[in-house]
Amino acid sequence: GPGWRLPGRVLELVFSYLELRELRSCALVCKLWHRVLHGDENSEVWRSLAARCLAEEALRTDILCNVPTYKGKVRAFHHAFSTNDCSRNVYIKKNGFTLHRNPIAQSTDGARTKIGFSEGRHAWEVWWEGPLGTVAVIGIATKRAAMQCQGYVALLGSDDQSWGWNLVDNNLLHNGEVNGSFPQCNNAPKYQIGERIRVILDMEDKTLAFERGYEFLGVAFRGLPKVCLYPAVSAVYGNTEVTLVYLGKPLDG
Repeated sequence: GPGWRLPGRVLELVFSYLELRELRSCALVCKLWHRVLHGDENSEVWRSLAARCLAEEALRTDILCNVPTYKGKVRAFHHAFSTNDCSRNVYIKKNGFTLHRNPIAQSTDGARTKIGFSEGRHAWEVWWEGPLGTVAVIGIATKRAAMQCQGYVALLGSDDQSWGWNLVDNNLLHNGEVNGSFPQCNNAPKYQIGERIRVILDMEDKTLAFERGYEFLGVAFRGLPKVCLYPAVSAVYGNTEVTLVYLGKPLDG
């Protein structure tokens, strides 16, 4: 039809009114439409979609400072914590990326993201915006892993469905056991509140690794199963907040 031959600028304006599901369908129509949609990740299409689906706080603060494009910001939102897959003792703040744990005694509470991964390489950032308490764990979990339990425990890593790094004591946890300390160096520095940890999941090599700042801390877990794995956290301290931002494919080097 004539729509196929519209100038790119006109197509861009038309696409700027569509939602993500519709844009995915449009990208499959022809090479021109695909190029218009994906050639510029800061085009009016992605700016408009970001303005509609992201909270103003997420766009005007530094939450997404390491996500440079509007397409990347939209993608990060769709990979953020799920409001329907978390402990009843937590809620996701209006910015869409930050988990708030209510001050509930004798409970450990976690959350998974909306989307998990069974292939490819993926990176995301996690940081605590409040006290860690006695246990603060970041890592991955299957859909079967529990997101709430009684007591103050390392929930993430407490069974064979999750893998976690406890930032409080620098221990790696899986299947209810400590799998050694991490990072594997003498006098490893403890986590500081507000410090961004980058998590790298490689489903091709079946590994989970961590970075702090510009320092690669090493591979924490190997031999991950070929199942759908979700970024996840678990916390125990009342009113603490944890932010998670999906970055996309990790940069090598």
